[in-house]
Amino acid sequence: MAYIGEQIDANLSAAAGDDPELFRALGLAFAESARRQLDLLERSRCDGNWHVAALRLKSIAATFHAPDLLALADEAADGAPGDPAVLRRIARVLADYPV
Repeated sequence: MAYIGEQIDANLSAAAGDDPELFRALGLAFAESARRQLDLLERSRCDGNWHVAALRLKSIAATFHAPDLLALADEAADGAPGDPAVLRRIARVLADYPV
Protein backbone atom coordinates (compact mmCIF):
# COMPACT_ATOMS: atom_id res chain seq x y z
CA MET A 1 0.00 0.00 0.00
CA ALA A 2 1.33 3.41 -0.91
CA TYR A 3 2.30 5.97 1.69
CA ILE A 4 -0.66 8.33 1.88
CA GLY A 5 1.17 11.12 3.63
CA GLU A 6 2.51 12.72 0.44
CA GLN A 7 -0.96 12.90 -1.12
CA ILE A 8 -2.49 14.33 2.02
CA ASP A 9 0.45 16.66 2.68
CA ALA A 10 0.07 18.20 -0.78
CA ASN A 11 -3.61 18.91 -0.17
CA LEU A 12 -2.97 20.20 3.33
CA SER A 13 -0.30 22.53 1.97
CA ALA A 14 -2.77 23.90 -0.56
CA ALA A 15 -5.32 24.49 2.21
CA ALA A 16 -2.93 25.84 4.85
CA GLY A 17 -0.65 27.88 2.63
CA ASP A 18 2.40 29.04 4.57
CA ASP A 19 0.82 28.50 7.98
CA PRO A 20 2.63 25.57 9.66
CA GLU A 21 0.26 25.61 12.64
CA LEU A 22 -2.78 25.22 10.41
CA PHE A 23 -1.00 22.49 8.40
CA ARG A 24 -0.30 20.55 11.60
CA ALA A 25 -3.84 21.09 12.95
CA LEU A 26 -5.40 19.82 9.72
CA GLY A 27 -3.07 16.81 9.68
CA LEU A 28 -3.97 15.99 13.27
CA ALA A 29 -7.68 16.32 12.45
CA PHE A 30 -7.28 13.84 9.60
CA ALA A 31 -5.31 11.33 11.65
CA GLU A 32 -7.55 11.53 14.72
CA SER A 33 -10.75 11.27 12.71
CA ALA A 34 -9.56 8.37 10.59
CA ARG A 35 -8.17 6.46 13.56
CA ARG A 36 -11.41 7.04 15.48
CA GLN A 37 -13.37 5.43 12.65
CA LEU A 38 -10.94 2.52 12.52
CA ASP A 39 -11.49 2.02 16.25
CA LEU A 40 -15.25 2.05 15.70
CA LEU A 41 -14.89 -0.48 12.88
CA GLU A 42 -12.84 -2.74 15.12
CA ARG A 43 -15.46 -2.53 17.88
CA SER A 44 -18.53 -2.85 15.64
CA ARG A 45 -20.83 -5.65 16.68
CA CYS A 46 -23.58 -5.13 14.12
CA ASP A 47 -23.91 -4.42 10.42
CA GLY A 48 -25.27 -0.91 11.00
CA ASN A 49 -22.38 0.29 13.16
CA TRP A 50 -19.86 -1.22 10.75
CA HIS A 51 -21.48 0.45 7.76
CA VAL A 52 -21.72 3.88 9.43
CA ALA A 53 -18.05 3.79 10.50
CA ALA A 54 -16.97 2.67 7.02
CA LEU A 55 -18.92 5.50 5.38
CA ARG A 56 -17.49 8.05 7.81
CA LEU A 57 -13.99 6.79 7.04
CA LYS A 58 -14.79 7.09 3.34
CA SER A 59 -15.88 10.69 3.85
CA ILE A 60 -12.70 11.53 5.75
CA ALA A 61 -10.57 9.92 3.04
CA ALA A 62 -12.42 11.83 0.32
CA THR A 63 -12.15 15.13 2.17
CA PHE A 64 -8.39 14.75 2.56
CA HIS A 65 -7.86 13.23 -0.91
CA ALA A 66 -6.49 9.90 0.29
CA PRO A 67 -7.42 7.52 -2.56
CA ASP A 68 -5.90 4.37 -1.02
CA LEU A 69 -7.81 4.91 2.21
CA LEU A 70 -10.94 5.76 0.22
CA ALA A 71 -10.72 2.44 -1.63
CA LEU A 72 -10.30 0.53 1.63
CA ALA A 73 -13.26 2.34 3.19
CA ASP A 74 -15.33 1.37 0.14
CA GLU A 75 -14.18 -2.22 0.52
CA ALA A 76 -15.17 -2.18 4.18
CA ALA A 77 -18.59 -0.67 3.42
CA ASP A 78 -19.25 -3.32 0.78
CA GLY A 79 -17.79 -6.19 2.79
CA ALA A 80 -18.65 -8.24 5.82
CA PRO A 81 -18.61 -6.54 9.21
CA GLY A 82 -15.48 -7.33 11.20
CA ASP A 83 -13.43 -8.39 8.16
CA PRO A 84 -9.97 -8.73 9.72
CA ALA A 85 -8.14 -8.39 6.40
CA VAL A 86 -9.60 -4.98 5.58
CA LEU A 87 -9.11 -3.82 9.17
CA ARG A 88 -5.42 -4.75 9.01
CA ARG A 89 -4.96 -2.93 5.69
CA ILE A 90 -6.68 0.21 6.98
CA ALA A 91 -4.56 0.11 10.14
CA ARG A 92 -1.41 -0.31 8.03
CA VAL A 93 -2.26 2.72 5.90
CA LEU A 94 -2.99 4.85 8.94
CA ALA A 95 0.16 3.67 10.72
CA ASP A 96 2.19 4.97 7.79
CA TYR A 97 0.78 8.46 8.31
CA PRO A 98 3.24 10.17 10.64
CA VAL A 99 0.87 12.42 12.59
